[in-house]
Amino acid sequence: MSILVEIIQGVGAIALGLIDVYIWVVIITALLSFVNPDPFNPIVQFLYRITNPAYAFVRKFIKTNFNGLDLAPLIIVVGLQIITVLLRAILRAL
Repeated sequence: MSILVEIIQGVGAIALGLIDVYIWVVIITALLSFVNPDPFNPIVQFLYRITNPAYAFVRKFIKTNFNGLDLAPLIIVVGLQIITVLLRAILRAL
């Protein structure tokens, strides 16, 4: 049974790492929106392609534009942080 627990903890650790990377991608994309980068830059296109589905999902349920300030990245980061805390608690309990 301990091998199964170790496998689950390993997969959970990988998931936590991916969530942490995605949080940083969302933060970087939000900061890029302030400087108005070149939309034809491949890195900028990649970042927008990764984050726009999450932004669209949040915007479908919550109005995120307040006085020209988009709060979708903040909502996504907070939601992912909650998921991270819950997942760490579950993995620690195993």
